[in-house]
Amino acid sequence: MNVREAAHAWRAQDPDPETRAELDAMIAGADAGDAAAADELRDAFSARLAFGTAGLRGRLGPGPNRMNRVLVTQAAAGLAAYLSERATHGRAPTVVVGYDGRRGSEVFAHDSAEIFAGAGLRTVLLPRLLPTPVLAFAVRRLGADAGVMVTASHNPPDDNGYKVYLGGADGGSQIVSPADAEIAAHIDRVPDIRTLPRSSDYETADESIVDAYVTATAGVESAPAASSGLRWVYTAMHGVGWETFARVLDTAGFPAPVTVDAQLHPDGAFPTVSFPNPEEPGALDLAFATASAAHAELVIAHDPDADRLAVAVPDAGAAAGWRALTGNQVGLLLGWRAARQAAERPAPDGAPQPVLACSLVSSPGLQAVAEHYGLAHRATLTGFKWISRVPGLVYGFEEALGYLVDPETVHDKDGLSAAVAVLGLAAQARAEGRTLRDLLDDFARTFGAFASSQVSVRLADAGGIAAVMAALRAQHPSHVGDVAVTRVDDLLDGLDGLPPGDVLRLWLSDGSRVLVRPSGTEPKVKLYLDVRADTAAAASAQLAALTAGARALLPAPL
Repeated sequence: MNVREAAHAWRAQDPDPETRAELDAMIAGADAGDAAAADELRDAFSARLAFGTAGLRGRLGPGPNRMNRVLVTQAAAGLAAYLSERATHGRAPTVVVGYDGRRGSEVFAHDSAEIFAGAGLRTVLLPRLLPTPVLAFAVRRLGADAGVMVTASHNPPDDNGYKVYLGGADGGSQIVSPADAEIAAHIDRVPDIRTLPRSSDYETADESIVDAYVTATAGVESAPAASSGLRWVYTAMHGVGWETFARVLDTAGFPAPVTVDAQLHPDGAFPTVSFPNPEEPGALDLAFATASAAHAELVIAHDPDADRLAVAVPDAGAAAGWRALTGNQVGLLLGWRAARQAAERPAPDGAPQPVLACSLVSSPGLQAVAEHYGLAHRATLTGFKWISRVPGLVYGFEEALGYLVDPETVHDKDGLSAAVAVLGLAAQARAEGRTLRDLLDDFARTFGAFASSQVSVRLADAGGIAAVMAALRAQHPSHVGDVAVTRVDDLLDGLDGLPPGDVLRLWLSDGSRVLVRPSGTEPKVKLYLDVRADTAAAASAQLAALTAGARALLPAPL
């Protein structure tokens, strides 16, 4: 079919009047010679959002290259067929569905529940919009075969997504290959969605599942006496974190924060931020202003589905008087905490050796911590779908603000439990008249001064990304800046027991490293830079030089 035929066929099965109207306007504009409308129509119907290990994620709108009710229904039907195919002994698979506060999330969740139930699956819909970690918890708690979370996490406001977890042998982790390709194949075979059976015969979970999550998460760290009087600021970034997090804080005994009220409750329009990601410039400006007015000691922020955590501390040298800690800084402090706890509680005979794990692109400082305490360390491909599967895991993190401090409860990153752990560290430091910044100095004195940075370039499409990676593979860089490259590891065919990944790792003569990989959710190529020195000042200078050299490896951004 040509684009217009595909558009009309799509419209015929679309149950959503909003996207039908949007498509009608697009077709009319293209027919009238509007080049922008024609380009938009072509983009919406000349490709399809790929279902992969990140599930689905993309811009809302009509067509197979957008997130909408037709695409979500097809995904639900394909997943149902996959689960039914894997079912044993005639038992109907169980699937749990959750959703956040983004535009379309609730209706996508209800569509999915009706499709799953119509396919004969036992289906449990979470009682209301909730954080992603609650869904990940529910998959394990209910012994479900799968879970679906409708969320685009920290993506732009006009995006939504569809994240899939598997139970059973997968333990409630996100899908990995080959499950993604097998589910995608079932999705491709889904006919016109009007022919699919639907049923409202699904369960809605009661509050006990949320209560159980709150109890487990509060158990990560009971508030020490020194937490009394702790002044801190919290923002939910217009997401779903606050209601559940407030209950966790109360149960654990931590003092309530000063809240950024304009960002506290779910709002899919994200009116105060252009990009609801705590890592993005300006995203924490309201939190910093609130913290300055409250004379706070730290800032804690969740992304919109509360699986990521950002932490900021006072810094007179920063423009706003506050400095956001990097994901590596927070990750190393929490890793140090986990290592001390593991060392204090030796594993029983026959139990796996406790493991600290992080993604390949995260700081090598975690390995130094593990070695110091006699623990094992594992580096995985990027994503908690890999980190959460490490045997013997007691802690995992990745530099993109993701932390897993309680692997027994959730097999995914969890911003709520990580926030409780950070508050515990801050309170313990406070008892000694110290701060989180002092803990970072202690870390450097104990393990060395590690510093990390990123360089990225946004490209037009996946073709541009492939061209950049191909060029770097065809001619390995001999230097990054003035520093010689001594070895290049190509993970395309796997390496050191790791699954294949589109990653290049460059080792430099001064001990620093550079990793190059495409972004998993955006049209970007990213470079991850890591150095280690004796002092923080020396590490900072070394990193600045490495960053300048790394920029020359990438083309100019669009």
